[in-house]
Amino acid sequence: MRVLITNNALDSRAGSELYARDLALELIKRGHTPIAYSTRLGEVAEEMRAATVPVIDDLDAMAIAPDIIHCQHHVEAMTALLRFPGVPAVFFCHGWTPWEEAPPIFPRILRYVAVDLACRDRLLFEHAIAEDRIRVLLNFVDLEKFLPREPLPASPRRALLFSSYASEQTCIPVVREACARAGLTLDVIGSLAGNAKAHPEESLREYDIVLAKGRSAIEALAVGAAVILFDATGTGPMVTAEEFDRLRSLNFGIRAIRRPLDAEMIAREIARYDPQDAGEVSRRIRSTAGRTRSIDEIISLYEEVISEYKGEDDLKEEERAASNYLRWLSPRLKEREQLHLLIAKIRWDNAQLNERLAAREAELERINGTFGWRLLKRYGPIKHRFVLPVWNRIKKPFAR
Repeated sequence: MRVLITNNALDSRAGSELYARDLALELIKRGHTPIAYSTRLGEVAEEMRAATVPVIDDLDAMAIAPDIIHCQHHVEAMTALLRFPGVPAVFFCHGWTPWEEAPPIFPRILRYVAVDLACRDRLLFEHAIAEDRIRVLLNFVDLEKFLPREPLPASPRRALLFSSYASEQTCIPVVREACARAGLTLDVIGSLAGNAKAHPEESLREYDIVLAKGRSAIEALAVGAAVILFDATGTGPMVTAEEFDRLRSLNFGIRAIRRPLDAEMIAREIARYDPQDAGEVSRRIRSTAGRTRSIDEIISLYEEVISEYKGEDDLKEEERAASNYLRWLSPRLKEREQLHLLIAKIRWDNAQLNERLAAREAELERINGTFGWRLLKRYGPIKHRFVLPVWNRIKKPFAR
């Protein structure tokens, strides 16, 4: 089966990029032919090419059409659908917030897949996707890569903040304060913190408590760490066996992280550390979220869609759908352009202010370098009573 996988970008090591990579690697391992398409390539694209997965940024590079299009992100999805008429598709929604995750409405997209209940509600209640065309397929983890660690200690010693959005300007100081209260040492893995890891599985085993969300949380759980759900803008609960099913259905994501970013709240969750309970949670994630099982479900969905597709396209309906999509897209592109212009203006104003500040500082340096000013500084205690009036009389003619 030839599967064209679209994605907004294949450069940084973010959620949907790594999902596309892991999907492609498993498909090629099973004898299928995945092809990855994005207009922004980089590190993840290179990993895929190294595993002999074709990666392209121009669909004209394909000499033969795919059997199915695995759509992620609407612009790339519509580009592929219009380039390959007569090919059915599935669309995967990975996020509640990003505009790229909005589903395009197109006749040949026969199934829409949500990775959690929040994404399902986005499809159902914000984009009018029929309920019988929506599937929920929860995220997965590579169990061969993220192996179990040794049992957790009775008391935690090391904590990890595992987030692409963590920095000293966002949330690190708050987490550091909470960890200090609990006597934990804290490390950070993430691109904004300048410490991105190509192989996080090698590091996760070293930590007793991990603060993370989504895919990162699943990876930490699979290794066996006690996980506190956390984002750069908020805090969630410790993942316990009691709440596992509910939090898993939310992809350990945005709906589960509703508390403010607060050191006291984080400290309270750290205090809930229970090595036995964390071990049970790890066993459950490993029994339900393995990559092999999830890819079985995705391939089954591909086969279902290909079998259902009749190959009798209504061109007028597709043209209408493409026109409606462009009408929906247009104001959003204009908003983004206005935002770029505003950012450019802010940067220009900032540059002008910096120039004026530099000129003021240079003038101050010049004044500080004069003999009279050095005299004033040297005899500071008496300058206001005796020296300053004389200095003002001396400099007055020059001020004109």
